[in-house]
Amino acid sequence: MPGLHHALGVTGVVAALALVPLLPLNDFHLQILFTIGVNYLAAAGLNVLVGYAGQKSLGHAGLFAVGAYTAAIANVDWGINPWLSLVLACGFGAVFGLVIAMPSVRVSGPSLAMVTIGFGIVVEKIVTEWTDIFKGQAGLYGISAPSIFGRSFTNLHWVWFVGLLCIVTHLLLRSLLRGRYGRAFLAVQLAEPAAQSVGISVVRAKTLAFVISAVTCALAGAVVAQQNQYFNSDFITFNLSILFLVVVIFGGSGSLYGPLFGAVILTLLDAWLARWPALQHFTYGALLLFSLYLMPNGIAGALANLVKRSRSAQPPALSPERSLLLEQKRDRGTGPLLVVKDLYKAYGGIVPVRNVGFSISAGKVHALIGPNGAGKTTLLNLLSGHVAPNGGSIRFRDQEIAGEPPHRIAALGIARTFQNLKLFGDLSALDNVLLGAHLHVETSFLPSLLGLTASRRAERAARGQALALLTELGLGERAFEQAKSLPYGLQRRLEIARALASRPRLLLLDEPAAGLNPQETHELGEVIQRIQAAGITVLLIEHHMDLVMGISDHVLVLDYGEKIAEGAPDTIRQDPRVIAAYLGAEDETEAQIEVVA
Repeated sequence: MPGLHHALGVTGVVAALALVPLLPLNDFHLQILFTIGVNYLAAAGLNVLVGYAGQKSLGHAGLFAVGAYTAAIANVDWGINPWLSLVLACGFGAVFGLVIAMPSVRVSGPSLAMVTIGFGIVVEKIVTEWTDIFKGQAGLYGISAPSIFGRSFTNLHWVWFVGLLCIVTHLLLRSLLRGRYGRAFLAVQLAEPAAQSVGISVVRAKTLAFVISAVTCALAGAVVAQQNQYFNSDFITFNLSILFLVVVIFGGSGSLYGPLFGAVILTLLDAWLARWPALQHFTYGALLLFSLYLMPNGIAGALANLVKRSRSAQPPALSPERSLLLEQKRDRGTGPLLVVKDLYKAYGGIVPVRNVGFSISAGKVHALIGPNGAGKTTLLNLLSGHVAPNGGSIRFRDQEIAGEPPHRIAALGIARTFQNLKLFGDLSALDNVLLGAHLHVETSFLPSLLGLTASRRAERAARGQALALLTELGLGERAFEQAKSLPYGLQRRLEIARALASRPRLLLLDEPAAGLNPQETHELGEVIQRIQAAGITVLLIEHHMDLVMGISDHVLVLDYGEKIAEGAPDTIRQDPRVIAAYLGAEDETEAQIEVVA
């Protein structure tokens, strides 16, 4: 009962805050509690970026400074109310989150680290050197703190206030991350091509994660500036960025509770080590290495493993929603669905697709065959947008899609699987299918963030449909198992289920029978025929000729990037060019026998 446990946990935190006045705490202790809350605020948003979207940042001290200086300048120089100054700080944080996201979302690894470090350094230099506005090391004095009914905040009030901000932040992020947006962030981290294939814009998801992390970090900075009633450039150091990152990773990135564990432990440790600055910095580095190599899931992950209990393998009752496969019934003999003309792709002197043209009829199973290296997967990548063509035309439902990004092509109704499995392995089979339905979960950002009834209703409906689809494909009993723990044959079927969840008009299957035994291959053929019966057009790349000839209505043959034949399976079976392409032309009779077999 995770919901009940969470409610009890939040109630416990509220009770602990209410009991603070009864404890023998002095101002130093209250300041430590306040700092724990500030560090949690900064780390909670950073956890979305690092733990969910998989984007490491070493420049969040700059965003902390944006919030602090916005609140300070808005109050001191512009005369804005402290409460409105906090709101303005969050707004400026969002803007600067967009600024840092623009270059960051297009790079990864060391380049991403350099971009975020550069942002932090630039902000530090600006606030230090531009003394006319930011006052440098002299700083801004006389920053007004919020008040209620004219009563200024005491240290106890600041603990309560930051505690309230932490609880609200936790509840909002929990609502957001347990639904459509949280799955999208995880998909981007685990497998970008697969995320794009289900209609997720990788750039948009990463940008949103940067903005969320920037808002909470800017809010933390603004609260510190108001509580101190003073702020200067000495607050902004690279060590602060390292501290925030260590809080997330050590506490447990990707866990809603990781930032809390990290904030409590590291704030207390930081206070104890404050008299030895050199040892303090060494400790941060040691903890970061310890977390990365010996405890990759952090404190939260270690605790989760300790308290993990066996759960019933029986899935919950399905909702009355019908399966996405059963409700299709769309395209049946309505003419060409996809028309390709003179499609061309070259990598230097290598030309895997050379002036290929063909059309795909709606409601049919089309097969794309050819020897290894013929350009089949490249052609599929061109159709799905994962590779941009050098020339030619691809028209899907009378709309030109050549060169469009994969997430837009997916939104138009083209879904695909991959030659090398690209499942979201750390997620459950159910979550994989829910990601396939990403575009059809009818909830937007604000309702998801606020946990509105409409958002919860849409999530329940999507889960019901996903469970029904899994059941129809024989995966219902494995719905709550990790995708990577499933047998290989079921993983192949799960990838098809994820593609079907996007409600495609055209399904591209890239060697779905690769690695399957004869029984699994036979079952796959039955699944593809059921997909066709639902009115979904299929384009299949496959080397199992018995499967191809048994279920296909039309066959295309590629060799060295060129189309050498197309037609009905019986015609292709007898075509001498196809026989020669597969087995050579020296003994055509023997080759023909092999192809027929």
